Amino acid sequence: MNSEPKKSFIPDSALSIAGLTDYIQLLLEEDSVLRQVWVTGEVSSANNHRAGLFFTLRDTDGDASIKCIIWKSQIPKLAQMPTVGEQIIVLGSIRLYPARGEYQLSVWQAIPAGVGLQALRFQQLKNRLTAEGLFDEERKQPLPTHPQIIAVVTSPTAAAWGDIQKTLKSRYPGLQVLFSPATVQGEQAPNSIVKAIQRVEKDGRAEVLILGRGGGAVEELACFNDERVVRAIADCSIPIITGIGHQRDESLADLAADASVHTPTAAAEIVVPSLDDLYNQHCDRIAVLSEVVNDSVKTAQNKIQTLRNRLQRYQLDKQIEQEMQALAWKREKLVQAMNSKSQPAKQHLELLRQKLITLNPKAVLQRGYAVVRQENGIIARDADDLEIGEELLIQLGKGAAKVKVIEIEGNGE
Repeated sequence: MNSEPKKSFIPDSALSIAGLTDYIQLLLEEDSVLRQVWVTGEVSSANNHRAGLFFTLRDTDGDASIKCIIWKSQIPKLAQMPTVGEQIIVLGSIRLYPARGEYQLSVWQAIPAGVGLQALRFQQLKNRLTAEGLFDEERKQPLPTHPQIIAVVTSPTAAAWGDIQKTLKSRYPGLQVLFSPATVQGEQAPNSIVKAIQRVEKDGRAEVLILGRGGGAVEELACFNDERVVRAIADCSIPIITGIGHQRDESLADLAADASVHTPTAAAEIVVPSLDDLYNQHCDRIAVLSEVVNDSVKTAQNKIQTLRNRLQRYQLDKQIEQEMQALAWKREKLVQAMNSKSQPAKQHLELLRQKLITLNPKAVLQRGYAVVRQENGIIARDADDLEIGEELLIQLGKGAAKVKVIEIEGNGE
């Protein structure tokens, strides 16, 4: 009989509990999927603790469940507070607790599932686009007052297209309408609407664009909350008016559009004026203008009559007659004064004229005297200044004669 004690068989690959737990923890917490995972389920239990909120999330159509925790510091950041019986979607990471050998989901965010999720996504997108300024009033363009060419984007088979055509024809006959068809429901709708808007903008003829669709369920109108559609509307250089068949909430497309109404028919009514309304407005303007003109004429007539009455009170005609008489009297006095001053002047002038006649050398010559000039033009006054043979110019009363000195007689001879 072998007296040696028996040795227990322990494989070299055997792990301790702690080692196994560490390995499982490493697998779970370092997995790229489990480090940030979205999980949906129904809240089956919830317990508030000073450290945070502990709750259990289970499948609605199965027995699977998972324990979850939201630490106290993270609770204010939640979009949806987990409540027993409600469907939610949570974002978190898997954590293992070695002491209990259990794993749980450490939750960072919780949002409502189903319709609630759509509402949250809508609000988040709206907030982001609002922050970018896509809905600012400063970006919106005014609608043209009297457009001649408009474009319509809607489904060719929808009743909205017929309503728009009928309304435009009745309100503004002769208007040119460009139709850019698009799918306005389903997964293909956003891309189809964007392309339809781009076709209109590339064409360049339309002065305004109607984006319309008839009524429908919330799911059917989801394309008008698509970010691609919203950006296409905001970036379009042509003014856009939306007429989408909803009565309560505005879509993001409505917020981005330059104008929005609740129906395609209302959009057609706003985009063009009614000729009947224009005619009535024209008649009203004529009536107002006539009244203004008549009032102006009456006012002018009253002013003229007032001035006429003032003129009559002032008796200007008599004042003018008196002034004219005064001017005539002053003129007569002026003439008399002039005559009294001019008569002595005339007499003095005549006396001077007679003196001039008397002193005029020609008058002396007319009486038989003559003027004798030497060759140098000097008047000869002394015979001693003359020489025999010198030529002299004798100026007579009429004409002159040249003579030659042949003899000189001295003074006193």
